[in-house]
Amino acid sequence: MTERTLDTLDWQAVEADLARLGHARLGPLLTGPACDALAGMFDDEARFRTTVEMARHGYGEGRYRYFADPLPAPVGDLRRDFYARLAPIANRMTAEMGRELDYPDTLDAFRARCRAAGQARPTPLLLRYETGGHNRPHRDLYGELHFPLQVAICLSRPGVDFTGGAFLLVEQSPRRQSRGEAIDLAQGEAVVFPTFERPVAGRRGTYRAAMRHGASRILSGRRHVLGLIFHDAA
Repeated sequence: MTERTLDTLDWQAVEADLARLGHARLGPLLTGPACDALAGMFDDEARFRTTVEMARHGYGEGRYRYFADPLPAPVGDLRRDFYARLAPIANRMTAEMGRELDYPDTLDAFRARCRAAGQARPTPLLLRYETGGHNRPHRDLYGELHFPLQVAICLSRPGVDFTGGAFLLVEQSPRRQSRGEAIDLAQGEAVVFPTFERPVAGRRGTYRAAMRHGASRILSGRRHVLGLIFHDAA
């Protein structure tokens, strides 16, 4: 299923990249067949709780589907294992920004908090973009409680299954123009990025930079992406 396990990653380097760049590329984590199997779930309606047509809501052009509980094993396993490694990083980020929040060690414990806050619907999703598809910069916030990091994994082969379609990050710092990043992910490659803000060191101390993410226009073909969001939806 995987090319590498999360245990093989240098999580100190991941945290350093998040602080320095605002994102961390993890390299290929899933094999080609694993990616194809996940992308192939898109047309199995029984696996999903809802489907969103992006153009209808002004989100861009494309379609995404939120998985229903119980999550399929590959998705549930990745979500649980990523959370356990990202929670300590999230706690340090949150403390740097002066927020009095903390995140428990396990996803089960965090999801229990979500349910107590009225957020019980799972949020991992599959996205499909056809030629011309794109995703306007946005934040995935589904209620009062949210986790400050999330993960996207490209399931399609750039240059073979699709062209174009870079992953986009936009950072807005106080009293500055926005800064953008365009990230071309290989098949099976994951990127970790802030859900809505991140701490940035400035001359007068640490400030909170607002973050949004999206996808540039698909020039040809079809692109699938797996999104791992750790807070549930109201």
